[in-house]
Amino acid sequence: MAIPETQLETWSHQGSIMQSSQTYNLIKDVLEASKTPYAGKKFKVFLQGSYGNATNIYAESDVDIVICLSDCFQSDLSNLSEAEKAAYKKAFVDATYTHVNFKQDVLSVLTNQYGSAVIKGNKAIAITASNSRRKVDVIVAIESRRYFKFNSPGDSQYAKGICFRNTAGEIIVNYPQQHSENMTAKHHQVSSQFKPIVRVFKNMRSRLVSDRLIERDVAPSYYIEGLLYNVPIDKFTPNYQDCVVNVLNWYRSEAKNNNLICANAQYDLLKCWPQANCDAFIDATVSLWGNWSM
Repeated sequence: MAIPETQLETWSHQGSIMQSSQTYNLIKDVLEASKTPYAGKKFKVFLQGSYGNATNIYAESDVDIVICLSDCFQSDLSNLSEAEKAAYKKAFVDATYTHVNFKQDVLSVLTNQYGSAVIKGNKAIAITASNSRRKVDVIVAIESRRYFKFNSPGDSQYAKGICFRNTAGEIIVNYPQQHSENMTAKHHQVSSQFKPIVRVFKNMRSRLVSDRLIERDVAPSYYIEGLLYNVPIDKFTPNYQDCVVNVLNWYRSEAKNNNLICANAQYDLLKCWPQANCDAFIDATVSLWGNWSM
């Protein structure tokens, strides 16, 4: 039988809000303290991830924080002509305070404050949970610019994101601002039904993982958000059962997979999320729907 509307309505609720907010403000104050080694630099601290986008569920406890330095930036010039590339190289010089310096300084600030609770991970600096503080992942980043035009610093066009390196030295570029803005716009377009249905699908994913119907890494939250961002407006309804069925039928019968984009509108979704994983998530969700039992 189908998953009851009462269960879907429960799953639509947002997870921790107050404790996550308190955790974010606590870490933000530490990162923005006036005596940090980077206090004189231009940087910004902000949320990303599920809590930052109000799509967090109770099973997601982490608070994802970005501290991004804008005094230096990494650029993608692949869309520029040779003349534009030459103009860019003439306009800028290499930074002396780099991402490596910035990350070392941020790590020292957090370690001085939280000691052994701070763990340097592959991508983020983690701070373990303690008492009322939730687990935190701090991404230390610099600005990223993907240029589409460059004649001079005042005559240029680019998409602004963030970038950072993992422990292997690989550059990772994200566009959290565009992701957040586009998700919120979609939410308003569908009468505030978007974020609740995202939470419903995330909870179904959690059930699938706990039932061992899919592996944990098959359907990351970020890609579930991206998939639902592509769902046409008319598929969203106040009734959660109807909405879930609409989404599943749309993906199986109507969606043109080559046209699906990430919620940040910068990348093709199924070039980032393997289509086999997306298909596996949808197929398992259909099975969960048709064979529901508490």
